[in-house]
Amino acid sequence: MKKLVSFVCVMVMICFVSFGQVRVSHDYDKEADFTQFSSYNFTDEALKLPINDLNRKRLIAAINNELVNKGLTESNSPDLLIDIKVTADRKQTATATTDYYGRGYRYRWGGGFSSTNIDVHDYIEGTIFIDLISTASNQLVWQGRGVGTISQDVKPEKREKRINKAVTKIFSKYPPEKLVR
Repeated sequence: MKKLVSFVCVMVMICFVSFGQVRVSHDYDKEADFTQFSSYNFTDEALKLPINDLNRKRLIAAINNELVNKGLTESNSPDLLIDIKVTADRKQTATATTDYYGRGYRYRWGGGFSSTNIDVHDYIEGTIFIDLISTASNQLVWQGRGVGTISQDVKPEKREKRINKAVTKIFSKYPPEKLVR
């Protein structure tokens, strides 16, 4: 079971770093005062995320960069704790294509025949969750999520670029504009 969990986490990180397109969503606590958050640090679980060490370093560096750009500083007594989770789902799509041959096929009469081809595509859809937890209340105050599919044979330089781009997109709605006081 432990090997399966490790495999899934590795596949999710491969998916995450290989996203061509990242779909993101956000959620937040409407009662939280986001102007009170000025420092952060990572949970032990985030620092031990069961993925490739290189990709974990890239992901944490990208999150650090985004939070610094948002005006937060890393601290040993933070206002926010950052937690990271990954999931993977095997997905499948099918596309049917029908070809008609013979006279009169447009109107479904006349001689001839048809053939239908069904193309099935298996892929893995990975999701990464970035949670911001208030240390004062020990409650989740913001969550960003990025979802994408795997691309094969991504070079290390491109992995880093894609991780940075995905994390930037995930943090695009932090802090929530309507709730900044």
